[in-house]
Amino acid sequence: MPKTKFKPVLHLFFFFFIWVSVPCFSRPVITYPPQTSLLFSSDAVSILSFKSKADLDNKLLYALNERFDYCQWRGVKCAQGRVVRYILQNAALRGVFPANSLSKLDQLRVLSLRNNSLSGPIPDLSSLYNLKSLFLGHNNFSGTFPPSILLLHRITSLDLSYNELTGPIPANLTDLERLNVLRLEWNRFDGPVPALNQSFLLIFNVSGNNLTGKIPVTPTLSKFNTTAFSLNPDLCGEIINKACASRAPFFGSPSASGPLGQSAEAQSGGGGGVMVLSPPSSPKKSHRRTGVVLGFTIGIALILFSVLLALAVVKKQRVGSKGTKPTTIASPEVTNSNAGNSRNHIGEPPERKTMMPEIQRLKKSGNLVFVGGEVEGYSLEQLMRASAELLGRGTMATTYKAVVDRQLILTVKRLDAGRTAVTGGEAFEQHMEAVGGLVHPNLVPLRAYFQAKGERLVIYDYQPNGSVFNLVHGSRSTRAKPLHWTSCLKIAEDVAQGLAYIHQASRLVHGNLKSTNVLLGTDFEACLTDYCLAVLADSSSTEDPDSLAYKAPEIRKSNRKLTPKSDVYAFGVFLLELLTGKHPSQHPVLVPHDLLEWVRTIREDDVGEYRWLGMLTEVASVCSLTSPEQRPVMWQALKMIQEIKESAMMEDRASFGHS
Repeated sequence: MPKTKFKPVLHLFFFFFIWVSVPCFSRPVITYPPQTSLLFSSDAVSILSFKSKADLDNKLLYALNERFDYCQWRGVKCAQGRVVRYILQNAALRGVFPANSLSKLDQLRVLSLRNNSLSGPIPDLSSLYNLKSLFLGHNNFSGTFPPSILLLHRITSLDLSYNELTGPIPANLTDLERLNVLRLEWNRFDGPVPALNQSFLLIFNVSGNNLTGKIPVTPTLSKFNTTAFSLNPDLCGEIINKACASRAPFFGSPSASGPLGQSAEAQSGGGGGVMVLSPPSSPKKSHRRTGVVLGFTIGIALILFSVLLALAVVKKQRVGSKGTKPTTIASPEVTNSNAGNSRNHIGEPPERKTMMPEIQRLKKSGNLVFVGGEVEGYSLEQLMRASAELLGRGTMATTYKAVVDRQLILTVKRLDAGRTAVTGGEAFEQHMEAVGGLVHPNLVPLRAYFQAKGERLVIYDYQPNGSVFNLVHGSRSTRAKPLHWTSCLKIAEDVAQGLAYIHQASRLVHGNLKSTNVLLGTDFEACLTDYCLAVLADSSSTEDPDSLAYKAPEIRKSNRKLTPKSDVYAFGVFLLELLTGKHPSQHPVLVPHDLLEWVRTIREDDVGEYRWLGMLTEVASVCSLTSPEQRPVMWQALKMIQEIKESAMMEDRASFGHS
């Protein structure tokens, strides 16, 4: 009886348990978005998508362990967690530029993939509506001119040079009104040159293509000399001083009367394109008159054709004789291209392999010499007529701010003739070509140089935000406080990046690092200037007192040659200047422990940051050791600073997570 009594109750309990449990067991059926989409920024996903197709040799060692790690990746610059600059020039990339990758970085301002081995078409970039600079030169991109670029109305610099692009250059390129740099040289573009009318266009080159027809005479295009259009055999016009060949007048001018006294309108049938002749009154007389006219016309045409043919043969022989001369001076742009891409334009005539040595020699005889592949955007005469403002005087050079044609702002350094006289003219040229080949985001770009009759000029981009000296020391009327330690860290990393690049990319040294030679760029990044010029000066002449404190002991005592380790010493002194706000001439000689106490005393308000200040002071101390053998090399100092930065960021993330 008890069994029969509880059996229904047990059944009910069993079914109730099953009903409650089913949702629990079926819970895995619910799908969630991928974890990456929840944790990682879309910018990071876009960059990884680009890397998957463009970096087949895995040169970019990107790792994503934390949410904002991508801002520390090679080539990436962020602002408020969004990628604003992506610079991977000379990164040995091989692959294609995949669609729907970098085009999703809608806050991107600068994109540079210059001097790699990327191939295939350039994808749709129209969504990069904030893009200001696009550098895709020195690759193997193919296809036509990317139409999406025409929608980037904020773009100011466009470089598609040294690729395999074909087809016409779009006429509506004129819609990009803010363009000041347009480089399309050494592709396979054909058709006419667009009638560019952008008043701000300062650098322009379409040489080495297959362009044809008359070059439009616009105020913009008229500013550029023949080298910007060279090696396009079928171009003509007033700008390049080449007459456009007219058709042989076998049938006379369309505007002239016809052979039978008819008007042009009658000959063309009112514009229909068919010649209409009125019936002749006398067939025999008409045939005789027509034969005389045709014979006379054909005779004149044959004579003119023979003359034109003879002129063309003579001109071709002259060009051929120039092209077959042995070339000893090659353009640095071509040299860099071959070194970076290891490729040539197959099927091109021999004279297209070099940039006309005769042009290079002409440019070097008392004219501005543009380095690093720069196109001649202004002449020496324009530079001499520019309004100039004195920025400062040093023992080696006087610096001016020059405004060319009320548009282009440059920094011009006039080197002291007495101090640089020890360097001969040819050695000066070779050295400046080597310096001009250095390209890095933390180096102020060197654009050109000039020398003639004892005068030597060096031209850089103008940096609008002053120097670190002004930032650290303020005006003479106010006592500036030391910079926040994070600002010191950022500036120190930028300077270390620039120095490490110079040491690793060449056998050169900066030689004159000091706070007045560290300028602030448009994004307030620290950029080195006056780099590699100190070796041109006579070291026995009077030294600048402000520079003396940055000099390594081995250089001060014996006038030994500058070395990378002497740059490291100057960097250590510079870092102490950042941390203390004190000029190096006021730095005491202290052992490392006392040095840290001195820094802490000066920064007494930064009690909570003593750990990071101590780590930075340690880097400054080891870099400025008396013995050069005990100093680190520059890349090691850079690594120390980056490790401090990573530690600070990790600590900030941890504290943010606990708050």
